Amino acid sequence: MARQSFRIRQRLALRRSGIHGRGVFAREHLPAGTRLIEYTGERVTQDEGERRYPWEDAASYHTLLFTVEDDLLVDGGVGGNISRFINHSCDPNCTSVIEDRRIFIESLRDIPPGEELTFDYKMITQERHTAAVKRRFPCHCGAPGCRGTLLMKKR
Repeated sequence: MARQSFRIRQRLALRRSGIHGRGVFAREHLPAGTRLIEYTGERVTQDEGERRYPWEDAASYHTLLFTVEDDLLVDGGVGGNISRFINHSCDPNCTSVIEDRRIFIESLRDIPPGEELTFDYKMITQERHTAAVKRRFPCHCGAPGCRGTLLMKKR
């Protein structure tokens, strides 16, 4: 396992991001279809996730929770690795893959050295997507087709 962690540090770097705070960047060429890193952290229930990251109407929502299945979440803020710093983009170069109740980040296309890794968070809320709700989940990716929110489009 230590050998794998060393390899991750060689090809991925944590740096200041133009999207939000810090981000994860490629240190070398990453071919399309490469499994880059596992999203790790403490495994918690939905109720525990809601307790840790309470909903406050007046504030932008920030969470490091990643849903694996209905009542299983991974909290990257507790025991997580640098994958918790991969930012959202409406035009991502990575995707998340859930396999055997684990979350992996894989490249969607070739990623050159120095490019920030991103994936579409596709956040879900049961509320109607009003302008006020969308402001609670702002997107700053800057992509030409940016939808302005981390929320997944409702069908």
